[in-house]
Amino acid sequence: MTTSWGAFDLTRFPEDPRDRLRAWDAADEYLLRHLQGIDAEPVDLSGSVVVVGDRWGALVTSLADHRPTQITDSFLTRQATRANLARSGVDPGGVRLLSTRDTPPDRIDVLLIRVPKSLALLEDQLHRLAPGVHPDTVVVGTGMVTEIHTSTLKLFEQILGPTRTSLAAKKARLIFCTPDPGLARVGSPWPRSHALPSGIGAMSGRTVTNHAGVFCAERLDIGTRFFLQHLPQHRGPERIADLGCGNGVVGTAAALANPEARVLFADESYQAVASAEATFRANVESDGRAEFLVGDGLAGVPAGTVDLVLNNPPFHTHQATTDATAWRMFTGSRDALRPGGELWVVGNRHLGYHIKLRRLFGNCEIVASNPKFVILRSVRNGPRGRG
Repeated sequence: MTTSWGAFDLTRFPEDPRDRLRAWDAADEYLLRHLQGIDAEPVDLSGSVVVVGDRWGALVTSLADHRPTQITDSFLTRQATRANLARSGVDPGGVRLLSTRDTPPDRIDVLLIRVPKSLALLEDQLHRLAPGVHPDTVVVGTGMVTEIHTSTLKLFEQILGPTRTSLAAKKARLIFCTPDPGLARVGSPWPRSHALPSGIGAMSGRTVTNHAGVFCAERLDIGTRFFLQHLPQHRGPERIADLGCGNGVVGTAAALANPEARVLFADESYQAVASAEATFRANVESDGRAEFLVGDGLAGVPAGTVDLVLNNPPFHTHQATTDATAWRMFTGSRDALRPGGELWVVGNRHLGYHIKLRRLFGNCEIVASNPKFVILRSVRNGPRGRG
C-alpha cells in the first residue's frame, strides 16, 4: 500500500501465500487520503492519535511515525500489526498496542475509528473512549458503505457529538464527528447477562454473560443450542478445550456435566474470553478448573495435552466467507489432542466439514444432525469413523 508517508508491505495474519485478500481496503485508503490532505486540509497528527478497529494494522503501520495507540478486540489483528510493522521496516516501539479490555488513553487528540461489524462493540468502545475526547479532538470514522448505517451515525451523535458523513468513494465513506462537551457522560451498557432457556442440558436456566461484540450476545444461537443438547457425556479427570469459546456457554456446560474436568476457554477475541470467564465464574465453583486464553486457536497449547475439543467454528472473516479459520482450528485441535482424544464440531450441513476432518484425522463420525446443522466427531489416531 502506497501513501505519502511511504510504501508499506502489508499482509494478513497468519500469512498465507494462497490468500489473495489484501490487508487493507478502500475504507482504509479513504481515511489515509483524508489525513494526508489529498482531498482537503491535512489533519494535525502531532498529538495523541488513537486508532480503533484497525483490521490488519494497515492504518497503524502507515501512521507509525506519529506514535499511535491501537485498540483492537482481535488477537490476530495485533499479531498482523506487529508483522506488518516488521515487514515494512517500521520501528514497533513507536506504536502502543491495547485491547478493548484495556484502559484507553486519558487524552485523545485524534480518534480514528474503523467501524466494526458489531454495533454493540462500537457502542461500548465509544462510551469507553468518550472521557478522553475533548472539544478539539478530531474524530474520523471510516467503513465501506454497506457497513455504515443510520444506527451507526446515531451512536456517534448520542455518545460524542454532531455527526455527518462524506460522499462515497470506491464504495467507502468517512464519518466526521464534532465532540460536544455538553453531552452527559454515561457508562457503557455492556456487559449484559441473561438467563438461558430450558431443554439445553447442564446450562438450562443458567446465566450467561456477554461483553459487547460477542456473537449472538442477546440470545442463544440455534447452532449452539443444538450443540448443547448433544455434548459428549464424559466423566473423570480430563482437559477440555472450548475452542472459539465466544461467551463460554459450551465449555461451562461441559464443566457442569463433568465436575472433574478442567476447561480451557480459547478465542481470538478479547471480548469473548472476558465473557467466557464471567459466564464460567457465575455458574461453576472454580478452584482452578478453568484457563482463559486469547490467541490464535490452540497454537500456544502444548501438543498432546488436551482430551476433548469442542468447536463451533466461524466461517466469516470481515465480510469474506472462508473456511481458512475452520481449517486452522481443526489443524490446531489435532496437534493439541492426545492420542485417542476427540474433536467435536458443530456446523451448517452445507459447509462440508466432514471432508476436512477425514483428511486431517483419517476418520469422522456423525454424532447428530437436523435439517440445518450437523455435529461431527473425529478421534486423534483413532479408528476410521462411519461418517
